Amino acid sequence: MEEKSKYRKVNATLGKQANIGPFPADQLIPWAIICGLSYYLIHGLFRLNWVWTCAVAAWGIATWWILTANGSWRILSKFVATPSWTRIRCLYQPVIDSKKGSKVKKM
Repeated sequence: MEEKSKYRKVNATLGKQANIGPFPADQLIPWAIICGLSYYLIHGLFRLNWVWTCAVAAWGIATWWILTANGSWRILSKFVATPSWTRIRCLYQPVIDSKKGSKVKKM
């Protein structure tokens, strides 16, 4: 008997990050905010030329992309302190006497 293999069509984009061109789609709104703030602060408030405005915007975008592009946990998890575990041995002393239901006196 000949078995016919049936192939299922699978959407290749399932589970992948959305992109707009070469840029990740989740980065565009923060980048627009960074560009707007750099325009307002550098060009509007400090009255510097477009070279400085674009340089500050590019610096802000690059910093944001490095910190958040592939999950901020990759960079920011390095700064979380790990717990310090210690093993000790001690004598168990019950707080309540199970026979009487009253509290045990401290020694």
